This record gives sequence, structure tokens and C-alpha cells, in this order.
Amino acid sequence: MDIFQILSKVDNTLLSQTATSADIKALCDDSIRFKTASVCVPPSYAKEAAEYLQSQIAVCTVIGFPNGNTTSAAKCFEAEEALKNGAAEIDMVINIGWLKDKRYRDISGEISSLREICRNSILKVIIEACFLTDGEKIEMCRIVTDTGADYIKTSTGFASGGATAHDIELFAEHTGPFVMIKAAGGISSFEDAEKFIQLGASRLGTSRLVKLAKESKLI
Repeated sequence: MDIFQILSKVDNTLLSQTATSADIKALCDDSIRFKTASVCVPPSYAKEAAEYLQSQIAVCTVIGFPNGNTTSAAKCFEAEEALKNGAAEIDMVINIGWLKDKRYRDISGEISSLREICRNSILKVIIEACFLTDGEKIEMCRIVTDTGADYIKTSTGFASGGATAHDIELFAEHTGPFVMIKAAGGISSFEDAEKFIQLGASRLGTSRLVKLAKESKLI
């Protein structure tokens, strides 16, 4: 798999608390240059990124980020505003405490509400796999499948761990045929990226691969 193929699956990401408008524009310029799948930016920059990109690259933003324990109503409002501001893809974080408490109906209801809001847009569900048992991950595979979300995503990149080969294999085994997988967090090389894709990931959330492409001077 060549670098271009890998970069076409990348959500080029900048979610740092210190990100500035200039940083977001530079991210967008890099994504145009390297033809990434999207730019993933904080909600406050979604409108700015969409206006700057003029539909050349999809804008992705995050909801309930990074802890996932805001109210469902707040997440719905965030998603509606993000879509109004030009975001085409929404990455929402589940309430991990609810999962630990086995409040599966509440989690399903929240995702279903966001699925309805994002009915014409892509919805990715972040489960923060590093905090979960395999049983909890499998339960989330079922819920994500049943609610009709487009992707299950491993991580926010803000917790104690990121994507692992084990998690991608587990997701691939337990999600329905129409659910795609996004590996995020800790992807630091094109070798890592290719491995995750081979295991079943359709998207990669990373800030590193575009930097590596620029440093390589191969493109």
C-alpha cells in the first residue's frame, strides 16, 4: 500500500487546546495537498475550516469530547450546531460511566438521537477502548451496529492509550457488515497505519502521518 492510499484514509487531526486559526488553516492546507479523508478540528473551528476548505476536504468535528459525560441533550445541541456550521462528520464520545453501569439502553438512546441528527452525515462513535474490558467493547460493537452509526472508533487520543491491533481485530469480528472502523491515537508510522488498515480499519485518526509525509519529501 503506497503513502497516497494510506493518506486517503486519514482524518488529519488537530484537537489541541492551544490550536489557533493559523494552525487550523495550515492543517487544511496540508489536507488539500495530501488529499486526506477529512480534517478533524475542534467544534469552535468547524465553521472556519468549512469556509476555508470550500468543500475540497470534509470537515469532521468532535462531540462530548474528550470525556463523553456531558448530557445527551448537550451532545445533540453540539451536533446540530456543528452540522449547521459546515461539519460533514461527527465523532461523538460515549458516556463510559453508563457503559460500566450497564446502562445500555441509555447509550443506545443517545447514539440513536445523534444518528437522527446526523442522518445525512457520517457519525462515528468513540468508545475509548483503553478503559474497557473486551466484554464491554463487544457490547459496544453490538450497540453501534444496532443504532446504525457509521463507524466505531477506538479512542479520543486524550486518554491513557490509543488504537491497538487487538481492538481492531475485535471490532472487525463483532460489528455488523455496514459498520466501519476508525483507529485513532498512537498511530506514529506508515507501517502502523498499514497494519491497522489490513486488520479492518477504514479510517485513521492521526496528526502524525501528514507530518511524516512532509518530512519524507516523497510527495
